[in-house]
Amino acid sequence: MPIYKTTTFWKSGHRGEIICGNGARMDFSAPAALYGQPGVLTPEDAFVGALSMCFQLMFIWSVEKLKIDLISYECEAEGFVEELLNRTSTFKKMVLRPRIVVRNCREDKVRRALTLAEKYSLVVQSIKADVLIEPEIRLVI
Repeated sequence: MPIYKTTTFWKSGHRGEIICGNGARMDFSAPAALYGQPGVLTPEDAFVGALSMCFQLMFIWSVEKLKIDLISYECEAEGFVEELLNRTSTFKKMVLRPRIVVRNCREDKVRRALTLAEKYSLVVQSIKADVLIEPEIRLVI
């Protein structure tokens, strides 16, 4: 069973540093609206980013398996937070908007790759929020 490990350190105020098991290091902070520092990774951004990154990697894997000639891929991701009455909050909905350009391929094959990416994405399958995928697919010859 794969295990992923990170270590966090408090630096000062609402700021810290994370060291990932693969060696990546970066500063993080609470969101600026919650006494954090602007321009630094926040846990909320990391959560939305993890979803987008994992989905993208599984889409690339699917494209390779289906032998799709991918020209470009980019994806905007949004996480919608619901503020609850007891002053807690949760991500209620996550939306991925991939913009995909492929060559010499039918749209249904690209949609199959999207379905496989969703099915095999560890992060998509681990999130309790609703995950919506709203692709924009462009076919070129």
